[in-house]
Amino acid sequence: MPTYTTSDIRNIALVGHAGSGKTLLAEALLHKAGVIGSMGTIEAGDTVSDFTDEEKHHQHSLASSVMHCDYSGKHINIVDTPGMPDFLGHAVSMFPAVETACVVINAANGIEPLTRRMMERAAERNLCRMIVVNKIDHANINLSQLLESIQKTFGKQCLPINLPANNGTTVVDCFFNPSGDSDFGSVEDAHTAIIDQVVEVDEELMEIYLEQGEVKPDQLHEPFEKALREGHLIPVCFAAGAPHGAASVGVDELLDVFAKLAPNPTEGNPRPFIKGKDKDHEIHADPDPAKHVLAHVFSIKIDPYVGKLCAFRIHQGTVTKESQLYIDDVNIGESKKPFKVGHLFKLQGAKHVEIKQAIPGDIAAVAKIEEIHFDAVLHDSHDEDNIHLLPLSFPEPLAGLAISPKKRGDEQKIADGLHKFQEEDPCFKVTRDSTTHETVIRGLGDLHLRIILEKLKTRYNVEVDTKPPKIAYRETILGKAEGHHRHKKQTGGAGQFGEVYLRIEPLNRGDGFEFKNDTFGGSIPQQFIPAIEKGIRMVLENGAIAGYPFQDVKVSVYDGKYHAVDSKEVAFIAAGKRAFLDAVQKAKPVILEPMVSIEVTVPNQHMGDITGDLSGKRGRIQGTDMLPGDQAMIKAIVPLSEVVNYQSQLKSVTGGQGSFSMEFDHYDPVPSNIQQQVMAEYKPQEEED
Repeated sequence: MPTYTTSDIRNIALVGHAGSGKTLLAEALLHKAGVIGSMGTIEAGDTVSDFTDEEKHHQHSLASSVMHCDYSGKHINIVDTPGMPDFLGHAVSMFPAVETACVVINAANGIEPLTRRMMERAAERNLCRMIVVNKIDHANINLSQLLESIQKTFGKQCLPINLPANNGTTVVDCFFNPSGDSDFGSVEDAHTAIIDQVVEVDEELMEIYLEQGEVKPDQLHEPFEKALREGHLIPVCFAAGAPHGAASVGVDELLDVFAKLAPNPTEGNPRPFIKGKDKDHEIHADPDPAKHVLAHVFSIKIDPYVGKLCAFRIHQGTVTKESQLYIDDVNIGESKKPFKVGHLFKLQGAKHVEIKQAIPGDIAAVAKIEEIHFDAVLHDSHDEDNIHLLPLSFPEPLAGLAISPKKRGDEQKIADGLHKFQEEDPCFKVTRDSTTHETVIRGLGDLHLRIILEKLKTRYNVEVDTKPPKIAYRETILGKAEGHHRHKKQTGGAGQFGEVYLRIEPLNRGDGFEFKNDTFGGSIPQQFIPAIEKGIRMVLENGAIAGYPFQDVKVSVYDGKYHAVDSKEVAFIAAGKRAFLDAVQKAKPVILEPMVSIEVTVPNQHMGDITGDLSGKRGRIQGTDMLPGDQAMIKAIVPLSEVVNYQSQLKSVTGGQGSFSMEFDHYDPVPSNIQQQVMAEYKPQEEED
């Protein structure tokens, strides 16, 4: 039985750029709370959260890890997330499990690309946010300048709740006990700034404050939580998690902040659950242990020896070892049979500690339930059928490799391994290209895919050959047109007959496909309308001019003819397909290419080289920012085809001093010369068919 209640729980995700020190900070938190006797190190590969062989080898977090500790009467669940852009999906997938995103910044490196992205994504998901300036024990850092940069970048609501003191060897409290001197700034001024910011969300408290000139910290609890929920306050803490007996700085104070000021599951912004597929029908779980269970699966890990381990956050009700839970899927609905929990775990990195029950707000796990998948909702009553979490927004996996087995006979082992990796990683996709007959794996970058191939080799003992895949172009139209086709076939006995007239017009980019039946007077019987749509969808899937998926088009079938004997479904499939192809040729068909939003961080002296290079790649420069430490950030929109190998190109230009991140942005028409090339490559296949 837990010794804590829901109001005692704190759920914190440590997020931020690679190298900000999240893993060692988590290690320091566990050490200070008495969970581990001594801190591990990245070099020794003995930290609690980085426990896989790949993480030990690469000395980076490659997936998120859940840990917990008890401190000052509170139960704190800590999620350590990867900070490399290639593994952003693993970090974002943790957001439904926590109330607070704690953004960790390396004091020496300042605000890095993923720092910005995680602050933005946490705000989009309505999470409370905190900032930890970490590694304040490093030499030659300007913390005062960094705090100014944080406030300039993320807003004046970023206020220090403690400040470094004694040359970065301690921190001084600016909220509960504002006394003493700091290395920069006035502790009293910092205290006043926080109070001023907090009382702004409570008119009654504001009046007391204006009359008396002071309010006690215990009067500020509720308004403090409200300010966090509304993003009106983003507390900034200073710390240094140091391994092997070196003096950690600010870690006790950070635990105090988590315990006393971070929201518990009854205080944080409610998770956006929806009923059915109606995004407007939002419902909120009630963290009442006596109510029906409602839990969300936010992490899947599949180990060849342990099997499938599914971590979930309980939003309502109590899960016990005897619980019978249904699995709900937003696409296929609720599973017919419940599963029995049997074994229930708390996670401590690689360790699974068996527990008897888990309460609302807590994080728990079950193992070896094959039907559970990422983003599933678990519940114990049909009253909660078809309830799902509002889908997360994941970056589009754009980097790709076409793969084939090195050894014949390995096809099934490769397929099984890739399927398991897809279950674990929401940003890893495997597709079979019908036009090139290639198996293509896609991820968020070169490293992402290299790690996948490493895991294939080490876990499943299979290797693959790789080559660059074709760019994931799309097709669409720019104009309106009409199409017509009569399908007539007579081969003795009953024949085939179907005739279709239709109109097409472009939709806004990203709107997909819209089909409308505008026939009247029985020109085409209703039972054949789905067949026409099926024929059109065949073109949408396989393309009309170059073999790429077709999108953003509205099709209206307005007339046709049928034969009482010869008309059948297959005839109208063919007629719909050919009528659509006929219309496309008249409607200014174009090929679309994926455009990516890219952020490149380089030393100032390379800024001109990078902007010129990106412009030469048909890129549109969106802006440049000067960053601390003589660094510059260039933002641009560039065709994906031009930056497929950008990692090696950037390394060459900057001597290895540059970094970048990119995300899918939108599709744009390709230049006419490229369109002709792409279409020419498709013609031999078209003629062969």
